[in-house]
Amino acid sequence: MTNPTAADLIARSHRLGADPANTNYAGGNTSAKGTATDPVTGQEVDLLWVKGSGGDLGTLTESGLAVLHLDRVRALREVYPGVEREDEMVAAFDHCLFGRGGAAPSIDTAMHALVDAAHVDHLHPDAGIAIATAADGEALTKEVFGPKVVWVPWRRPGFQLGLDIAAVKEANPDAVGCILGGHGITAWGETSEQAEANSLWIIATAQAHIDQKGSAEPFGPVRPGFEALPEAERRTRAAALAPAVRGLASHDHPVVGHFTDDPRVLDFLAREALPRLAALGTSCPDHFLRTKVKPMVLDLPTTATVEEATARLRELHTAYREDYQAYYDRHADADSPAIRGADPAIVLVPGVGMLSYGKDKQTARVAGEFYLNAINVMRGAEAVSTYSPIAESEKFRIEYWALEEAKLARLPKPKSHATRIALVTGAASGIGKAIATRLAAEGACVVVADLDLGKAQAAAEEIAAQTGARVSSDVAVGVAADVTDEAAVATAVEAAVLAFGGIDLVVNNAGLSLSKPLLETTAKDWDLQHDVMAKGSFLVSKAAARPLIEQGLGGDVVYISSKNSVFAGPNNIAYSATKADQAHQVRLLAVELGEHGVKVNGINPDGVVRGSGIFASGWGANRAKTYGIDEGDLGKFYAQRTILKREVLPENVANAVAAITGPDFSHTTGLHVPVDAGVAAAFLR
Repeated sequence: MTNPTAADLIARSHRLGADPANTNYAGGNTSAKGTATDPVTGQEVDLLWVKGSGGDLGTLTESGLAVLHLDRVRALREVYPGVEREDEMVAAFDHCLFGRGGAAPSIDTAMHALVDAAHVDHLHPDAGIAIATAADGEALTKEVFGPKVVWVPWRRPGFQLGLDIAAVKEANPDAVGCILGGHGITAWGETSEQAEANSLWIIATAQAHIDQKGSAEPFGPVRPGFEALPEAERRTRAAALAPAVRGLASHDHPVVGHFTDDPRVLDFLAREALPRLAALGTSCPDHFLRTKVKPMVLDLPTTATVEEATARLRELHTAYREDYQAYYDRHADADSPAIRGADPAIVLVPGVGMLSYGKDKQTARVAGEFYLNAINVMRGAEAVSTYSPIAESEKFRIEYWALEEAKLARLPKPKSHATRIALVTGAASGIGKAIATRLAAEGACVVVADLDLGKAQAAAEEIAAQTGARVSSDVAVGVAADVTDEAAVATAVEAAVLAFGGIDLVVNNAGLSLSKPLLETTAKDWDLQHDVMAKGSFLVSKAAARPLIEQGLGGDVVYISSKNSVFAGPNNIAYSATKADQAHQVRLLAVELGEHGVKVNGINPDGVVRGSGIFASGWGANRAKTYGIDEGDLGKFYAQRTILKREVLPENVANAVAAITGPDFSHTTGLHVPVDAGVAAAFLR
């Protein structure tokens, strides 16, 4: 059973974390002091429950709390070696844990333990950071809050900051919290309700001051030519630019992208202050750890063509990398971790929006959310003062902190398809859904494309849920795609690019079949099957080839062909002929796209009855009639005619796709992989 003190803390954390105005995702921490029974002695002991390292307030669970003996944490003051060695205190927290201790204690544990209050909140609200990053933040703190909130000059999070805030609380008995210069706020109370009320009061009071006393246009006037484009136009332009930008952002490490055209972002990008403020970078440690110290900004008006913008972005990327390397070289010493990569995490395109990047979609999305927080902070600071972030040297100390490096080292090894973006057609059911599910399980972001939008979206939700994703669109999205319609295919590819930043892997799976002998096969039957599978695969491959080539990251195109592409089965001329067309497209495109590092391979399944959309649509009944058996026995019939005597399932096809597009087949293209349990007549020669 959860301790009542911990239960109240979790509830308070959820309320505070639910509103991005209070704190950002995974930002800030909360704590509570209380008692519990020591199972060894049976005596009541004083404990500290505090949000653990890397957790999120809005989704905090009991397992996300670190639990420590309060007296032992406070006793660490007697062995504290000083600010030059304060990082050693993080390891010391492990000696203070109660039992197994729950989550790993964060760097802010000392702040929560040493402040003499039962409940403490440390948050990163936009309004609070606006005061904290104002050039005259200390004077503003006195003006806005009077004696109830005390200014604490910038200090890197750690044991010394905990001592500083504890001293502030002791010296100012009427204070309910403090503004941490360049960083955020801390508030406290003797009850959970009081601490929460004090936190919210500080945030609301800061925001009210900005609203009432701040200038109407803190970012200055709009620059002509940099205004937001109409929605449809800016999204089309974003999709046109995104693959090239993703390729640039992946120079050191492959990344996934996120796009937002939030009105607050567009307004910032249109204003005169953009170049100056973007160059100053972010300030709150939680911000720049995710966004890098500053963004890359396109400096062309919206009248520039996509080609001109792309060329300029390439020039800016070269300059950005040189600038970041110089930043690293200015501050690194012999003990600094190696540079982690010099590519931008945030790319700002005036008139269009913001592109953000990370090791997965969630990381990319959160980076964008944090930069929006930074925009809000800059707006507030500029409204009442001048935005003045912490010094560059301090940013480096945070970004290349040994403790941060250790946290990164603890991350799990990436899965085989991590950072890869897959577009699978006909993926709302059957083989396509199995492929999309498997690729998502291997770490890919998946675009479920299907003729039925509702079914595509439902499948995407289901696939994401199986991965445990908190936000389903971080893993899978559903899009409508009539593969016979060139415009519809282009729209689907554009949706994929806007969802995840580009495309790495295309699976041409959409298909149907009509089992008829030659004399009963109509021209309409022939055209329908060729339109969906032969023409459809061609249209999808053509549309996807553009972003694949533009990214410069290589990629995969997979055709779900059939054993029938090489085997002459009875009463099946239209289907088998179109599958033979698809099979030869594999060979042709393998040759043509190889120079761009794009591999093209085919999968030749046979007899996939269970879960197959084709068999459910009447094909199974026709094939069963052809072979003179009951439809329910068709799977067993197909299995018995194979060498291995095994029924082929959608998952078997998905396994082959995952393998051929994985790292172990990096040098294989133009191959057809049989997934038919062994049909000798279909052996490739």
